Amino acid sequence: MNYIKSHFKFSKGQRNGIFLLLILIITFQGASLYIDQPVEPKEYDASDIASLQKEIDSLKQIAIDNSKPKIYPFNPNYLTDYRGYVLGMSVEEIDRLHAYRDQGKWINSARQFQEVTKVSDTFLESISPFFKFPEWVTSPKRQNSNYNSNSILTFDQKLDLNKATAIQLQSVNGIGKVLSERIIRFRDGFRGGFIADVQVQDVYGLSPEVIERLLNKFTVKTPRQIEKFNLNTVTIEELVTIQHIDYELAYEIIEQRTLRDGFNSLKELTKVKGFPIDKSEIIELYLQLD
Repeated sequence: MNYIKSHFKFSKGQRNGIFLLLILIITFQGASLYIDQPVEPKEYDASDIASLQKEIDSLKQIAIDNSKPKIYPFNPNYLTDYRGYVLGMSVEEIDRLHAYRDQGKWINSARQFQEVTKVSDTFLESISPFFKFPEWVTSPKRQNSNYNSNSILTFDQKLDLNKATAIQLQSVNGIGKVLSERIIRFRDGFRGGFIADVQVQDVYGLSPEVIERLLNKFTVKTPRQIEKFNLNTVTIEELVTIQHIDYELAYEIIEQRTLRDGFNSLKELTKVKGFPIDKSEIIELYLQLD
């Protein structure tokens, strides 16, 4: 019996070893639960995958749309180089538009915009919904049956442009509330109104076609009285009071007058450096030669 006990009697060092061995066994057993454990793949239904893909595509499209420049309604007649580039037009297409506008012509429809610029059908389809033309283009006023817009009225038949009301001006095709009020505001900016019909050219927003229709029905019958300056004696201070003449141009006129020993005609002003030839008729209203 003592012999059997001797086999189960351990020293302190042996007991510590057995205890450490048990700890190691337990530790490795616990770790085995997390290691080499096969991961079963999760199965997805086809409809779930399709729904997830659709959501991803939707988010991608939102991100693309947000990255695009915002487009607001605009009149293509005033399209700048930068805006045309942002919209996706080529340099050639933009140049065609500007060349057309430089002739004093106006674009009045999406189809005409394509004919002038030569843009593709796809581009026109994407951009034309943002075109905003004046109301008189999109909803032209019905012509008075008693008035032929192509007929030429006599001086007596025309209305006085210096006394015309906004409502009367709006009877002209192409002139609405904004332009009629702008014409009156510009006219009343001069004490006494216009000197001559040609001054309506200075009203912002009036195209040559609209001016022609306006002057076919209105004319200045009570011109503002002014004292004209003698071109060969006028001073710089007097010149700068005239429309479209600033100090730089006034100095050029005086210098040319000195070199020429006086002007022989008002038309000689067009040879002065920096002289606005397209405004010569307006400038000549204030000048004379004795």
